[in-house]
Amino acid sequence: MTEQPVDYSLLSPDFMLDAIESIGIRVDSGLLELNSYENRVFQFQDEDRQRFVVKFYRPERWSDEQIQEEHNFSLELEQAEIDVVAPLQFDGCSLFTYQGYRFAIFPSAGGRPIEVDNLDALESVGRNLGRVHQLASKQSFLYRPTLSIAEFVQTPKQILQHNNFVPAHLETSFFDVYDALAKEIMLQYKPDDKQLIRLHGDLHAGNILWRDKVTLLDFDDCRQGPAIQDIWMMLHGERHEQLLQLEVILEGYEEFCSFDSKQLQLIEPLRAMRMMNYMGWIAKRWDDPAFSRHFSWFADEQYWQQQVVSLHEQIGNMQKSPLSLIPNY
Repeated sequence: MTEQPVDYSLLSPDFMLDAIESIGIRVDSGLLELNSYENRVFQFQDEDRQRFVVKFYRPERWSDEQIQEEHNFSLELEQAEIDVVAPLQFDGCSLFTYQGYRFAIFPSAGGRPIEVDNLDALESVGRNLGRVHQLASKQSFLYRPTLSIAEFVQTPKQILQHNNFVPAHLETSFFDVYDALAKEIMLQYKPDDKQLIRLHGDLHAGNILWRDKVTLLDFDDCRQGPAIQDIWMMLHGERHEQLLQLEVILEGYEEFCSFDSKQLQLIEPLRAMRMMNYMGWIAKRWDDPAFSRHFSWFADEQYWQQQVVSLHEQIGNMQKSPLSLIPNY
């Protein structure tokens, strides 16, 4: 049940240059491919030596309305003077089509990925994110999905069951622990409708640039969900380290937006859902050469043995008391 292969064969350098120049930008450099699996993303310079990034969207992943809603969200944040990378507009438009391929142009932002042990940077992330969520909570997405068990747990299982990635002798143990973890998720992941806001959706360190200030980029996975989804991926290390990181982030966050501490109970269910969705995502995209090339270990038996162990460990994590800002005595 892998996805039908996406034909990127037309995206030759000449084709992409023609697409960019079709909206009035004269390219004066080669195209430097950037790290992206879902889409095809390249950096270039125009004739004035300004740097830009062009993103060619994966066909059929999002509708035009969903992509435009992503653009509108990041543009809304930019207009509020929040540090994000939003698409550029030409004659009032940000989404373009060239011979069937949809694309957008972004400014090339400088900086490096944030270091999660840099507490000053984490506090800046919190302040930036607090401003994002303060604005995001004022209205809902109309076209973007809501983070759900159906999409992140049930669909990945169906994808994995309909291909031969899981070795036959591991299928029973793998899907037994998968189902056990899914049961824990269904017991614990019950966000209140009032907790669902517009999110970045995939806010890991690679989507945060740091150069004297924090800049959020790549809103490609934006969706409705609980605020903690945009926070928990910043937490790493032992429990005491995660608590310190959480306190620092929320100190900045709550300068602009209140945080419901009940959402801390959702961290481990969300982590489990990401683990499951990640496996389904790779399997779904396997016929894309970029995936089989960069994730070759996905077809190794050792990987699936480790997943059985990791899913068991995650059940144990979910049965522990959640992170709390109030010490337990």
